[in-house]
Formats: sequence, structure tokens, C-alpha cells
Amino acid sequence: MGKSHVFDARSRMPVSATELFTWHTREGAFERLSPPWEHVEVLERTGDGIRQGARATVRLKVGPISQRWVAEHTAYVEGSLFQDAQVSGPFSKWVHTHRMWPEPASDSSILEDEIEYVLPVGPLGSAFGNGFTRKKLSRMFAYRHRVTREDLRRHAAFAGQGPLTVAVTGASGLVGSSLTPFLTTGGHRVKRLVRGKADAARGEVAWSPDKGHVDTAALEGVDAVVHLAGANVAGQRWTPAYKDSILKSRTDGTRTLCEALARMERKPKVLVCAVGSGFYGDRGDEPLTEESPPGTGFLADVCRAWEASTAPAEAAGIRVVHLRIGPVLDAREGALAKMLPAFKAGGGGPVGSGRQWFSWVSLEDVLGLIHFSLFTEAARGPINTVAPGTVRQVDFARTLGKVLRRPSFFPVPAPVIRTLFGEMGQETVLVGARVHPTGAERLGYSFLLPDLEDALRFTLGLTTEGPEYRYG
Repeated sequence: MGKSHVFDARSRMPVSATELFTWHTREGAFERLSPPWEHVEVLERTGDGIRQGARATVRLKVGPISQRWVAEHTAYVEGSLFQDAQVSGPFSKWVHTHRMWPEPASDSSILEDEIEYVLPVGPLGSAFGNGFTRKKLSRMFAYRHRVTREDLRRHAAFAGQGPLTVAVTGASGLVGSSLTPFLTTGGHRVKRLVRGKADAARGEVAWSPDKGHVDTAALEGVDAVVHLAGANVAGQRWTPAYKDSILKSRTDGTRTLCEALARMERKPKVLVCAVGSGFYGDRGDEPLTEESPPGTGFLADVCRAWEASTAPAEAAGIRVVHLRIGPVLDAREGALAKMLPAFKAGGGGPVGSGRQWFSWVSLEDVLGLIHFSLFTEAARGPINTVAPGTVRQVDFARTLGKVLRRPSFFPVPAPVIRTLFGEMGQETVLVGARVHPTGAERLGYSFLLPDLEDALRFTLGLTTEGPEYRYG
């Protein structure tokens, strides 16, 4: 066996050691801590969470190569420590010890992640692979510790209002698959609305939006609903049939859900409905707030009809929030993920004129605004879910190139976009709207990632900040 190395990361957390430890014991903690630039899929879990003897099997993907990793929890001390070790996987040895301890005379605590590892291929692996491994671990734990700290802070802000039971549609999408572990690690219970047969033991609720059916009996007792379901706007070229699918998936599905909620004996207090900043259409340099009128075009028409479809819930006295979400920045999928291959290859650049406004938002702030809206009684009606740092498309390209250390001056002419994507490319890429998060700021929401460069570095694992590291 080769040389043993030690990586150690420590950070201060804004809660007690007990609360910090409890966060790690809840469902979704592993998913919440998986970096967006890593391709990790949980294949199987056995045993009791993170207690001794529990096992997890995951699939790691590096480029075209997949690797199975089996880890077993080998130690557990309630409130202060748990440990997992590799049973099989890419390392010759891997032991990860998670420690939490209180800071004297304060309500904060220290989180320590210590990893002892041995690289494969003996001395050769250690000589040539340790620098790469340290860099990879530093990136990962800078992300993990920041997520842990900010999640704990956000949940603590509303801890006095008690845990909620939240129903979520579209739970398998980009936002939904991240929202669920965000909520469950915060102590909330999540019920997922699924098409087809539902597994009640897994917290699933059956619904068929195309048939106008929702299992309202299974929804009884739900405190809030987050509605994220809908056909992918940028999933393919907009044929007449696909445009009809986009419209119906949002209006019919929303109306079906809202009529069902209105019929419930004990109605949820709030419905948070994801809409889109496409509501404003192509507006040039005009500053846009929630009071601005809708624009023109297919997406603007869809968003207007989408919001109107919540009328049955509003009429039943349910507080309704419309999150007009801009392009979501996350390395896994969406607008940024589609741009990354070209930029990483050095062929990225502005699209079309580059002068159109790009009203982006980080995935973390979409989660944050959903969470904030669930608990904030004054939040109702439209809320522009975009970052304060709206930029022109050319500046977005320049910033992404800077973060990736790649050139970003190769333009993609508008005719190319129209030829490749037709009307979809015109409305989702070539038009722009200068949207401001006026409502969120007025309500007192504090953006986690208001700056574009910081948001890109966060999701790509290229941040310059991190915990206190020690190597051995």
C-alpha cells in the first residue's frame, strides 16, 4: 500500500454542535452536499442513515468513465462524530471522519472533515496524484462547508415558525431535486406529487394533471405547496404541438392543482408557483419591476396565462406567490450547463448582439426565495426571482470566460441561433429583459449569491474562499 495522506477542513458554523449534527442526520444531507460539478448518483442505501453499519453505494462519473463507490459507516457518537470508510472504490484507502464541537461561550460550533486516504498505484500514485487529489478535495469542501453554513443560517431564521409539511410538484427537475433535500435537512417533511402509482411510504402523492386528478386525501395536512411542474421550455424546437404542450402543462396542470387545493377541508396556507421572467418579453433597456405590464410573444402569453391559472386557490383564501424566475445558473443543467462545453473548449462568447440583458439567478437563491416565501406572510403575488446583478449577455460571457480562464470572444451570430433553434432560440436567447428583484428586496430577502462571478465560481467549484485546511 502507498503513502497515507490526511486532508482536514474546518469551518465555524452559526448554530450549536447539536443542531449541526442533527442537520447531517436528516434525509437529503448527502444530496445537499454533492457538488453540482460532480456527477454523483445514489444507487442504494442500507441500514439506518449515518449510524454504524449503514452503507451507501454511489456512482461517480468522470467524463465518460463511471466508477462505483461503496462506503460503510464505521463510527457514530451522538451529537459529535460519525465516520464512513470506503469498502470499494477508486482509493486504496479512504476514511472520512466528521466531527462537530461547540465553541466556548457562544451559540456557534466547529465543523471538521478529516479524510485519511491512500491513492492507488502505490508510490507512483502518491507522487503524481496527490496534488490533484488535494485540489479536488479543497474545491469540494469549500462548497460543502458553505452550503452547510448558509442552509443552517437560512433555516434558523424561521425556526420559530415550526417545521412544515410541504407538497412539491416537479420534484425531479433541477429546482425540485435540490429543493427537496434543502427542506428535509431543515427538518421539514416533503410530499412529492408524482404521475402514475404513488408510494405513500416514500411520501408520494398521485396526480394526473392531464386528466384533472389530484389525490386530495393524501394532501390533507399539508401546510404549503410548491408548484414547479411543466414541460421544458428549452427542451426542443417549438413546433405547434410542443408549444401547445408547454402551454397546457402550465395552465391545465396549475388549474387542476389549484382547484384541488380549493376543495380540501384543511387547505394549505400558501402556494408558491414557479413562473418565469419571460413574462416581460423583449423589453430592451427598460427597467422592469413586478408592477411592469406583461410583454408580447409566446412566453409572455404562457406566463400570463400561467399566473391566471392560480385563481381558484386565491379565491379559496390561499396565499399565492408567483416567482418569476430568470435563467437559473447551475453546473448540472439549464442555461449555464449548455454553455459550458463551448466555453471550456475556448470557443465561447456573446450570443447575437450581446447587448441583450441577461437576468440570471443562482439555484441557491431560487431555493432561498421559495423558502423565504413559504414563511413570509407579506410575500404574495409576483416576485421577480432574479439576482440584483443583472448584466448584458456580452458581460456574462466575459465573466464566465474569466472564471474558466478561457477566451470568450467567439460570437454566435443571431442567424445561427434562429437556424438551429427557430422561435425557441429567438425568445429564450436573443431577446432580453432588464428585470430587477424589487419585491424580494422590499420584503427583506438577502441574496446568497448576488454577484455573477461569485455565483459562477460557487456552482463550478472555482471559489477563492474556503475553510481552514490542513494537509498531512
